[in-house]
Amino acid sequence: MSTFVIEGGHRLAGEIEPQGAKNESLQIISACLLTPEEVHVTNIPEILDVRNLIGLLECMGVKVERRGKGDYLFKADDIDTDYITSEDFVRRCASLRGSVLVVGPLLARFGEAFFAKPGGDKIGRRKVDTHITGMMNLGASLDYDEAKRAYRLTAPEGGLHGTYMLLDEASVTGTANIIMAAALAHGTTTIYNAACEPYVQQLCRLLSAMGLKIEGIASNLLTIHGAERLHGAEHRILPDMIEVGSFIGMAALNSSEITVKNVSYDNLGIIPDSFRRLGITLERRGDDIYVPAQDVYEIETALDGSILNIADAPWPGLTPDLLSVMLVVATQCRGSVLIHQKMFESRLFFVDRLIDMGAQIMLCDPHRAVVIGLDHKNTLKANRMLSPDIRAGIALLLAAMSAKGTSEIGNISQIDRGYEDIDNRLNALGAHIFRRPD
Repeated sequence: MSTFVIEGGHRLAGEIEPQGAKNESLQIISACLLTPEEVHVTNIPEILDVRNLIGLLECMGVKVERRGKGDYLFKADDIDTDYITSEDFVRRCASLRGSVLVVGPLLARFGEAFFAKPGGDKIGRRKVDTHITGMMNLGASLDYDEAKRAYRLTAPEGGLHGTYMLLDEASVTGTANIIMAAALAHGTTTIYNAACEPYVQQLCRLLSAMGLKIEGIASNLLTIHGAERLHGAEHRILPDMIEVGSFIGMAALNSSEITVKNVSYDNLGIIPDSFRRLGITLERRGDDIYVPAQDVYEIETALDGSILNIADAPWPGLTPDLLSVMLVVATQCRGSVLIHQKMFESRLFFVDRLIDMGAQIMLCDPHRAVVIGLDHKNTLKANRMLSPDIRAGIALLLAAMSAKGTSEIGNISQIDRGYEDIDNRLNALGAHIFRRPD
């Protein structure tokens, strides 16, 4: 396990480009299991979670060719059906959060899939009921395998069949999994209250390119006309909106001028405006975002003068993955803000580390924290800390970059799970981050 050693207080300058989107990549790579033909995917981020999922597919018998950085060919024409029902497969799935997304394709194509409780961030309970219920609506039966300690989904004789379903929540991975299961089902499947994030839209576009007819893309009502067979296709992963937001926040924390290149601005939703509410000036330049250095970042108030409330919500609301970064940014703005993390009950617990660094934060409960901005007049102090999850990890890294003194962050494998080569990329802008092997 390695540690980041961060010498804080350095101004940043220059250009940086976001990696490919992690969450989209996990969906797209899993969708390659739906066809025996070759699928060509570019702009895949070379991060730990993605590499682990690719490794899982290789164990399943998928032929994987890396043609260059982020450029992969996948061909699932010879799947080892014994392996995908083995204890080793279940064990690997249990250690990888993204593995949940292979369930839908395997069930659709091979009629059986094991559903191990997946690993990942320690950010509280993440329900998988939506996934399982959706597949049972398509006709799958469910039982529990005591030996493998996993649920087994089995398609009926003749395969899954289309139906109408109303999801209990607009789960992104749940929607993606059900879409992939429905892709090879007989008849038409209608999904209401579907998640409509850009990454789900991208999955639908790939499946359309593979020969699936889908109506309602970008809405919460999807109609999927099941296909007998899907063919190969090409696909390019969108830029990661979480990295885009992280870089905007980084510029403000360090009072720095940077340009974030090739952000796919039209797919960012309300992310730019959410940072503007914290007083950060943003300028769209083509498909780039220019963030100038400012002396003061003043948090908005409501028309009646009440405190600003920033909360996550299903798309087109604000993604929960950026709230940790926005909370850290607010510590150095002028004014106060309530950060309301609705979707995960433990994601704000990292604020204890920020309080130790001198931030003025009141943690109201597991979901809400009030931040009183220090207006860059009282800088954060260096600290030694551990990264509890991907998003808190990058937030703590940004905090350490703005702090006075030298900080250390351990358990950085959590950061590496979601951010590719982040230390070298930020050092190119003027940061002083050193990776120390333990």
